[in-house]
Amino acid sequence: MRTNIIRHENMMVSYDVVSGWSVVEADGEVDAHTAPMLREGVLKLLDEGHRHFVLDLGFVTFMDSMGLGVIVAITKRIREHEGSLRIASVSGRMLRIFDLSGMRESYEIYPSVAEATQSAPSPGSLARWPHPAG
Repeated sequence: MRTNIIRHENMMVSYDVVSGWSVVEADGEVDAHTAPMLREGVLKLLDEGHRHFVLDLGFVTFMDSMGLGVIVAITKRIREHEGSLRIASVSGRMLRIFDLSGMRESYEIYPSVAEATQSAPSPGSLARWPHPAG
């Protein structure tokens, strides 16, 4: 059952738990004004004991550098809690932002939430972040 964490006129953040993953869905624009709300939502879940996250960007209509910065900040906090993060449902336009920023290789990016949650989370999967395994 999807639960709203944050509701704002330009963004909504909600989550659901699927196969041990806390699937956080951002819906709207992730920019300088709304990105802190996404961060706040994930930090709230971390405080509640959630550790393994899938960030669903399928409903994100726009993301700027502040949005990418918040993803990095979220990643650092999840790593501090020995958690894991996967990113799902990234549009072609959004994937290009990850490519241009050099962040694509640092993340596990899946075409859908179903594929991202297919396998159970493994503790410490961000141990090598921000450097890709290889």
